[in-house]
This record gives sequence, structure tokens and C-alpha cells, in this order.
Amino acid sequence: MAWLNRKLYPFPVRTFRSSDGDMCYVDVGTGSPIVFVHGTPTWSFVWRHAIAKLSQQHRVIAVDHLGFGLSEKDPAAPYALADHARRFRAFIDALHLRDITLVVHDFGGPIALADAIERPGLYRRLVLCNTFCWPFVDEFAVPAPVNLLHGRLGEYLYTRLNLSPRWLLPIVFANRDTLTPDIHHQYTAPFADPSERQAPWQLVEELRPDNPWLAARWAQRDHIAKIPTLILWGTRDPIFPNHFLQRWRTLFQHARIATFHDAGHLIQEEASREYVKEIEQFLAS
Repeated sequence: MAWLNRKLYPFPVRTFRSSDGDMCYVDVGTGSPIVFVHGTPTWSFVWRHAIAKLSQQHRVIAVDHLGFGLSEKDPAAPYALADHARRFRAFIDALHLRDITLVVHDFGGPIALADAIERPGLYRRLVLCNTFCWPFVDEFAVPAPVNLLHGRLGEYLYTRLNLSPRWLLPIVFANRDTLTPDIHHQYTAPFADPSERQAPWQLVEELRPDNPWLAARWAQRDHIAKIPTLILWGTRDPIFPNHFLQRWRTLFQHARIATFHDAGHLIQEEASREYVKEIEQFLAS
């Protein structure tokens, strides 16, 4: 991985051999595990500030989904949400994890919360960062222009032009100055070749309103309602507006909530110190 910036991402990398291909992950520190789960088009790089800080006192694990980051990117592998969730569950089992603090962002929400919904006894705490776990219908329907990304046009834009990290990622920042060229390169470089871009493209297809897998997960949401939860939210998120946060408030009525009014979709980049501090305080409470 000649593109990997070891000054920004100095962590040792391990490999989990899933049934569909090799998934890379970070596992540093000791103690009860904190598992970080990214969305699209990001990878464990997005959690680097939290990994560096929290691993001083905790065991911190951050996995790259198949098709993302340092993980294998076989264009023939299955990349639907159900497939990512199945591999995440296998990853948790392979590491024999229990008493987990789960931190999710973006599509990492449904991918990892699916396991928490099915096996809530494994999870001690939840941290939700600008994420979802329901179909995109009614007031949660995606903006009309996003529907253009389905079908052949979307596939061309994603797989041939690398649309997601090159152009869409900067749009979701409230302050694009925080997305420096060096940092941006760490998000575009994993998808250098069109053959490596199937995973982001296939997740776009999951945005359809008739998604039975998401509907089934959300129907069982009460399974996790009593798990202590911290919600961290960038309020200038153009993808997941603040009514997404309100839906989470309804489920987790006793959640601790921290909002970041100068941040967009990626608080990990725009409020890197502040969001880590919030997690530290939550872990200590």
C-alpha cells in the first residue's frame, strides 16, 4: 500500500480472513473492547484520532469493511448491507469479543447495529455518529438527485469516475479546509482502480425505499433501546439532517447527546478532539 500515509495512520494492521475475502483491522491497547465501524467511502483511517487517544487506556479495534480501506476489494464479492453485517458478526466472533463499546458512523450503523440487535448481551455501550438504521422512506427519503445514482449512470459515476471519495466526500464537510489534500488522498487512494470501487457503488443501491433488510432491523430496534448510548452529531450534515437525530432520540430516550454545530457529516475530521473527549467522558461515566 504505497499510498498509505504512516505519519497519519501509524497503527499495526492485522488481517481477518472472512468467507468473502481478507479484511484488515487495527487492534491496539488493552481492556474492554471499543469497536469502531466506518461507513462509505471512508475506512478505519477516519477513526485515527480516537484510536491514538483511547488506546492509551482501552483496547481499541477498528475494522475496514471488505471493499474499503486496506481490505481486499474483489469486484465479484458481495457488498450488500446484509453481507457486510454477516462479515462483521463473524469478525466479532473470531476475536471472541464481549462487553463491547460499539462506535458507528454512516453505513457502519446498520452494518454493526444488526449484530447488537440480534445479540444485545454482547454490547455494553453504543456511540452513534451521524448514522441510521432504517429504510429511506417518507421524511427520510433521499433527495431527488440521489435517485439519479441508481442504475447505469450511478454505476458509471462511482466505478469509472470515483465519484464518492473524489466529489461527494468534500460536499459533506461543513468546513472543507479541514479536508486537506493529504487527508483527502487517504480517502481516494484506496479506490485507485475502477475494479476496486464496487463496494461504495453497491451501498448506494441500499438507499432504495423498499429495503426489506433495513426494515427488518428497524422493526427490532427495541432490542437495543436500553443499552447506554451516546449520540454525537454534526448538525450541518447535508446527508443525514437533524430529524435523523430526533428519530434516535425517540429510541434512546436516556441517551447522552452532544451536537457539533460547526461540523457536517464527518465529526471525526471536523471536530476530532471534541468528539474523542465526549467518548472519553462517556466511558468514564
